[in-house]
Amino acid sequence: MRHNWRVLLALVGVLAMLAAGCGNAPGEEDSGQGEAAAEEGEAGSEEGAGEALSGAIEIDGSSTVEPLTNAVAEEYAAEQPDVTVNVAAAGTGGGFERFCAGETDISDASRPIEDDEVAICEEAGIEYTELQVGVDALAVVTNPETDWVDCLTIDEMTAIFGPDDPASNWSEVNSEFPDEPLEVFAPDTDSGTYDFMVEDVLGLEESRQDYNASADDNVIVTGIQGTPGSFGFFGFAFFQNNEDSIKAFEVDGGEGCVAPSLETAQDESYPLIRPLFIYIKNESYQRPEVADFVDYYIGGVNDVIESVGYVPMPEDRFAETESNLESLQSGGGSSGSEASSES
Repeated sequence: MRHNWRVLLALVGVLAMLAAGCGNAPGEEDSGQGEAAAEEGEAGSEEGAGEALSGAIEIDGSSTVEPLTNAVAEEYAAEQPDVTVNVAAAGTGGGFERFCAGETDISDASRPIEDDEVAICEEAGIEYTELQVGVDALAVVTNPETDWVDCLTIDEMTAIFGPDDPASNWSEVNSEFPDEPLEVFAPDTDSGTYDFMVEDVLGLEESRQDYNASADDNVIVTGIQGTPGSFGFFGFAFFQNNEDSIKAFEVDGGEGCVAPSLETAQDESYPLIRPLFIYIKNESYQRPEVADFVDYYIGGVNDVIESVGYVPMPEDRFAETESNLESLQSGGGSSGSEASSES
């Protein structure tokens, strides 16, 4: 009897060892620790390669910044195909209207946010962070058949686009120019490009009212292409995209005529240069897909900006952008009049 019990115990031991071995056998289903460890390993490697995200990001604003944001968004789509980045171009002012109404996550801007826009955002409880993403040169353009002038001074541009008795004929701009009709195609008053030209370049509060205004730079390009004797302006990238069919004026800001180019914008010899921004709603940045896109944007913007026709920031400006992003990442960020005063 004792012998039988010993045999039975030995058999139980052998069966237990076999069961343990079978639990680790290839192809065997196992709901135990081995499978859990494998799943944790897969999750860890997936996280290390970048977490898969989903959701939608709403962006609106400057038609000048829009090509840059779209270029970044297209590259980002390869990294996070389930994140939809919707980019519109209502103009800088129109973009801030939607942004301060809580309708968008990011606002593209070709000028700093203005005091009245700051007040609207503050009243709505919208806190945001300003990030400069590049530099743009403003191209002043005409039809190639306008062959009697290659360079314009600031005073001549004021005679064309200023509100006081604006010129309707090129001879009224400069008596040495011929008696040819002048027609203006330019951004509308919601555009940051308009604000930059009127306020920063010409030093005015408003422009002439009788011109062909549009929020779409492509409409302005079409008007210039079809009108000899025309005058217009938009971001340098749009000139680059259409330089076979339009002509850019050189501009004399007081130190001689300089043509717009990436080189003259970078060395700041061209007088019509301006910063480009994105404004991030701090609350939106708490969503992982928004945070990931913004981090990707700033991390890679200098790799794509020249291909779009804009100019990378000087190192000190880019360092400031990185500092603002770090503040946003840590839960800080600048908002309201603080951001405006930093611009």
